[in-house]
Amino acid sequence: MSKHLFTSESVTMGHPDKVADQISDSVLDAIMEQDPYGRVACETLVTTGLAFIAGEITTDCYVDIPQVARDTIHEIGYTDASMGFDWETCGVVTSIDKQSEDISQGVTEGEGLHAEQGAGDQGMMFGYACTETPELMPMPIHLAHRICEQLARFRQDGVVDWLRPDGKSQVTIEYHDNVPRRIHTVVVATQHTPNVSYDTIRKTVIEDIVPQAVPTELLDENTVYHINPTGRFVIGGPQGDCGLTGRKIIVDTYGGRGAHGGGAFSGKDPTKVDRTASYMARYVAKNIVAAELATECEVQLAYAIGLGTPISVLVNTCGTGQVEDSRLAEIVEDLFDLRPKPMIDYLKLRRPIFERTARHGHFGRAEPGFTWERTDRVDELREAAGTA
Repeated sequence: MSKHLFTSESVTMGHPDKVADQISDSVLDAIMEQDPYGRVACETLVTTGLAFIAGEITTDCYVDIPQVARDTIHEIGYTDASMGFDWETCGVVTSIDKQSEDISQGVTEGEGLHAEQGAGDQGMMFGYACTETPELMPMPIHLAHRICEQLARFRQDGVVDWLRPDGKSQVTIEYHDNVPRRIHTVVVATQHTPNVSYDTIRKTVIEDIVPQAVPTELLDENTVYHINPTGRFVIGGPQGDCGLTGRKIIVDTYGGRGAHGGGAFSGKDPTKVDRTASYMARYVAKNIVAAELATECEVQLAYAIGLGTPISVLVNTCGTGQVEDSRLAEIVEDLFDLRPKPMIDYLKLRRPIFERTARHGHFGRAEPGFTWERTDRVDELREAAGTA
């Protein structure tokens, strides 16, 4: 029997990079609510006492971007100036231009070299699914997200009064013959008020928060816990570390499992295939696994700016497929319309749904609006593959 360890991390909504992601996606949502066809590429930087918002936005609607940023910071939980960053006293600076006309003509239907709506950029996007969890997500990243969700719940519901918004989690899973068997190590770093003891933090995290986030049968007497390993985490958030949009792309996806195209999601409207094609690739991979055509599946889609059809489609089942990967790729191209406009319409992405995606992972969440998590193409896939 072969054994190996695999580790993934997540971050809380108050982590500075995630603060930046949520501000960018809140701006996107505010525009999409009024102008579903607005073009948005919004980047945010946060640091001590300052949020700087820049990018390229083309829309006919008006959005009070500084107020959107402040409302998002308040919602996250930075409500006290003693944390070095709060919604009332932080400065908000904006530098917004319109989308390049050269890019716009390639994305707008009927304006570029090609008649149909093209991709907003070149690049390759990946989607992944596996049978390690009911959500068809890799177990390490899925459990790391759940720990961060519980940290947020304990803080926002007032279960404990010493938690602050910034934090991280990390879960190491021990695999036997590629099957997850137990939680080997849990790492949690959570920001806290100055007056709480380390023993209280450690006891609360291990005895209360972690057991509500992970299957307790995966924990045993040999599970290792590292809680606030430096011994103190009072200075945090944008005061402790500068945050940038798009700097947590592995947290946003599959925790390091599978490949990654490199493009971030947050702050980008659906014409950007970095976001839309990644969501569609997840949808395809998840339906393949749900159809029991593989226990593990990675889908790669590649695009060129201005072109309406993908350059390539690749399906990789890592040797677990019930039919050849090349045949699965043919089936995918037959059953799924992978052009930018049909993907946007099919996944219903011209809606203000994106701020929620910027916390606790974009995948593996059965929540309203997460249309790419549906498994409604199972029967069609089985029939096409001849396994129905």
